[in-house]
Amino acid sequence: MNMSRRPGPPPTPLLLDGVAIAAAIKAEVATDVAALSKIGLQPGLAVVLVGAVPASQIYVRSKVKACSELGIASDLLTPPETVTTEELLAIVADLNARDDIDGILIQLPLPKHIDTKRVLDAVDPAKDVDGLHPMNAGLLQSGRPALAPCTPAGILELLKRMHIPISGQNAVVVGRSDLAGKPAAMLLLAENATVTICHSRTRDLASFTRNADILVAAIGIPGYITPEMVKPGSVLIDVGINRINDRADFDRFFAGDAAREAGFAKRGYTVVGDIDPAAFALSGAYTPVPGGVGALTIAMLMVNTVHAARMRRGAR
Repeated sequence: MNMSRRPGPPPTPLLLDGVAIAAAIKAEVATDVAALSKIGLQPGLAVVLVGAVPASQIYVRSKVKACSELGIASDLLTPPETVTTEELLAIVADLNARDDIDGILIQLPLPKHIDTKRVLDAVDPAKDVDGLHPMNAGLLQSGRPALAPCTPAGILELLKRMHIPISGQNAVVVGRSDLAGKPAAMLLLAENATVTICHSRTRDLASFTRNADILVAAIGIPGYITPEMVKPGSVLIDVGINRINDRADFDRFFAGDAAREAGFAKRGYTVVGDIDPAAFALSGAYTPVPGGVGALTIAMLMVNTVHAARMRRGAR
């Protein structure tokens, strides 16, 4: 008698709910802010929004709203799109000097005529809540305490709070931006993952991604990581938020998805990450788009602002 059993269906992938984790982080921040208020301190965040880019305006409104909800003071500065680099540097210098401001965020992208690196480098590293100053990048690379970019910091929080093993795992990061790919690699390395950084010019990218226990996609191209490029059972972290409004692209990713279809018909667009959603079914765990990594970015901005306030003001 053959007692062997046929293999059962693969386990259902774990959805890594960034919205729920972000809510928990914000609740902790609110508690920290309340504790600081008892000793007469209120963290302050300044956001500089140049011009009238609709997507940037939406992001900034969300950041200001989060500050209000958590008890963090906020100051929104909106210089016109015609502002010069020198004028913007003067604004940054003023914010550096203000004692009521603990965090400074320059909303990107800036207009093309602005020297973005000069502006970012002018921010006081102690107030650099986006973690983009070379000093903070260097501290992060050397494994020392630093203000880390919010999106990668959110990824680490998500993995830890969902009890996803990191130490000893093969982690592949696809993307090398200063805001996401590079710092994500550094943070994973600090947690003892074996990290490989890939990008759009990596030859035979799939040979790397198929070996990843943790795959972070941060390349900014819709559905760039296909199911054939994914190791079954791996953890898929999708950083991308790409708006698509072409019917052919919609059908490529979401054909038969009634909920997405309704939203697409109403708004004329939907969003997709850097990982083809069809790959999620092969994973052990994954972050959805929307509702995954993006939800954590603002929460970690609030964390960085409070941390900067504590460090600047000598509060414990």
